Amino acid sequence: MTDRPNLLFIMSDDHAAHAISAYGSRINETPNLDRIAARGMRFDRAYCTNSICAPSRAAILTGTYNHVNGVTTLDTPLDNTLWTFPQALRDAGVQTALFGKWHLGHGPDADPAGFDRWRVLPGQGHYHNPVFIDSEAGIDEVGGYVTDLITDDCLEWLDGRNPDRPFALFCHHKAPHRTWEPDAAHFTMYDDVEIPFPDTFRDDLVGRAEVVQAVRMRMMDLDPVTDLKSTVPDGLTLDEEIDWRYQRYIKDYLRVVASIDDNVGRLLDRLDQLGIADNTIVVYTSDQGFFLGDHGWFDKRLMYEESLMMPLLIQYPDVVKAGSTCDEIVVNVDFCRTLMDLMDVEVPAEVQGRSFRPLLEGEGVDDWPTSMYYRYWMHNDGAHACPAHYGVRTRTHKLIGYYNDPLDQPGARGPSNPMEWELFDLVNDPLEVNNLFGRPEVEQVTADLLVELARLQQSVGDEPYRVAER
Repeated sequence: MTDRPNLLFIMSDDHAAHAISAYGSRINETPNLDRIAARGMRFDRAYCTNSICAPSRAAILTGTYNHVNGVTTLDTPLDNTLWTFPQALRDAGVQTALFGKWHLGHGPDADPAGFDRWRVLPGQGHYHNPVFIDSEAGIDEVGGYVTDLITDDCLEWLDGRNPDRPFALFCHHKAPHRTWEPDAAHFTMYDDVEIPFPDTFRDDLVGRAEVVQAVRMRMMDLDPVTDLKSTVPDGLTLDEEIDWRYQRYIKDYLRVVASIDDNVGRLLDRLDQLGIADNTIVVYTSDQGFFLGDHGWFDKRLMYEESLMMPLLIQYPDVVKAGSTCDEIVVNVDFCRTLMDLMDVEVPAEVQGRSFRPLLEGEGVDDWPTSMYYRYWMHNDGAHACPAHYGVRTRTHKLIGYYNDPLDQPGARGPSNPMEWELFDLVNDPLEVNNLFGRPEVEQVTADLLVELARLQQSVGDEPYRVAER
């Protein structure tokens, strides 16, 4: 048991990779997250298989796609009798604890399972003076700022653990999820600067699918009270108001990210102080990416790159070369089998992910996947009007199918064409502004991607969408 490494798994909510300076952020600095990258590996093609909170978390815990684990939307809780890797670690004698966001349901059938101790936010939770549900103390309201409090719980548990047994500590931050409420320490950060606008901020979405053009995630869809926390100044033109809204939004987003970075530093410092950093796998990730004004949007859900890509930084000095990078495709479903592999615990055959330990060790893998499958299920959720869709991303192209058929979706607002497609050449159009679907010059590429999409669906056991006959 003493030879088995420890695990510190830090996951935020909605933290886009392009808001981390280790990923080349143009808008903020994250020195403590950069410490993980400097000591370990940065993954440049880590993707979620469903860009929404609960489904991505379920995929990570179970190592299965959402049609298998049953968590396809925000309203489908995780059955806590399902196999999860924290439970398997606990069964193998590892001390386990979870603090922070759970967001996979509550009650006897959905509370966290597989943890010696847990203390989580009910639902999404609050930034200030949050309520927690505690496995030992029940419902508890605590004064303070949520990111600090979650870290406090983690540090207290670390100090009180049995030092003679390995541990797996899950630190799940609420931030930087909407409504982006900063703490006092960062409240005025960025007040005197203008945050750069994304290259696609003025994207008019011409040529994109009708349902994509109709999503309600523009700057004008931000609520002045809850999101912007201010009344809109008088006398602004429409373009001026859009710019003003972006600055209000992005500054608060980056302020709550700064708090995460500070608290990650506290955790890394404690590992160093305890002398266990060299034998601890440290993971930093987010449950999905986020639009930071890209294409004029906030939020996630769509299979566009800023939403699809997850930050993934892993340090483990015994295995991972410091300052290394990886550009192979990995997905959140792979996390489970990889961590179990590193901690030398067996995984049942039904776990779908693949261990990317060889990639962490710097090895080339001849048969490593060159494509990934994505499916978003929450059709026309009302608040954001995002369509259900699935797609395939290869190293060079992306094909997305929006199966927004009003005949199969009662009450839904369907487009004139019930099945819409987008095709992007990611080499020549990395910003995804030029939809090539239907053009003669990409006929063979389209055919190949449709074949690959079908192959991936078959390989993971998912069913393709059937357009209803009219």
